[in-house]
Amino acid sequence: MGDVGENRQQELTAKVPETGDLEGLRWHFIGQAQTKKAGAIRRVATAVHSVDRMRLADALERAAASDDVLDVLLQVNLTDDPGRGGAAPGEIEQLAEHIAGLDTLRLRGVMAVAPLDEEPARAFARVGGYSERIRSIVPDAGWISMGMTADFREAIAAGATHLRIGSAITGPRPDRG
Repeated sequence: MGDVGENRQQELTAKVPETGDLEGLRWHFIGQAQTKKAGAIRRVATAVHSVDRMRLADALERAAASDDVLDVLLQVNLTDDPGRGGAAPGEIEQLAEHIAGLDTLRLRGVMAVAPLDEEPARAFARVGGYSERIRSIVPDAGWISMGMTADFREAIAAGATHLRIGSAITGPRPDRG
């Protein structure tokens, strides 16, 4: 069938059983992951796009129920703001080596979100270089997850293999408040 994503752990956990009868559906967790929620994410996701620190990689590894392998992407921070999600570009090789050394995680590539204060095309142009750096450690880690509803065209032009364009397909998220 295909791949779909969710960026909130609680909604991912609720949606997976609801769609369990759809053959071939693979769930990707695309939001910021907290280490304390690694087990809940690991139980239902086939891929996690937002691994940005060793503690999170280790938590996902510990949460493995068996030797099943979880596909992960290393999230790179495209800003100078350390509070924003993603590993700093200077730390990505060390994180990639750490992930590659874990038994139940398979590093598939990189993920990035365009900064709000920069042209997406310019930001996404840097991601190809980060991807090459990761592939020097894990040669088959060729996934590049970038691009959302507002900037997916620029992401495709820059080499994205995976897009996160939910609201362009499903419309705005319903207000739950």
